[in-house]
Amino acid sequence: MAGSNSGKAAAGDKTARPADGPIPADRIGRQLEAVILELLAARAATSTICPSEAARAVGGENWRDLMEPARRAAGRLVEAGEVQVTQGGSVVDPTAARGPIRIRKVR
Repeated sequence: MAGSNSGKAAAGDKTARPADGPIPADRIGRQLEAVILELLAARAATSTICPSEAARAVGGENWRDLMEPARRAAGRLVEAGEVQVTQGGSVVDPTAARGPIRIRKVR
């Protein structure tokens, strides 16, 4: 049912959202990082994902609110050496990137 929180986890989300309030920011960040890695692991080595895919998996109907947290999660994964962020097929610094980005496995 649109607009309601049935307590069901979004696709790719391992934990259901608590019925009594929002998920703490640090936990959302960890979930986004995990989902980014899961999405990439399920794809070909040359594939990329959009941060919105992780945001949708974690945030469900409220995914738009998680776009910046998803971009920050990708940045942390870049710092950890686990992923690369690209624009137009070229690797970019996620903190300086403006506009649409893609996330891929480190090559």
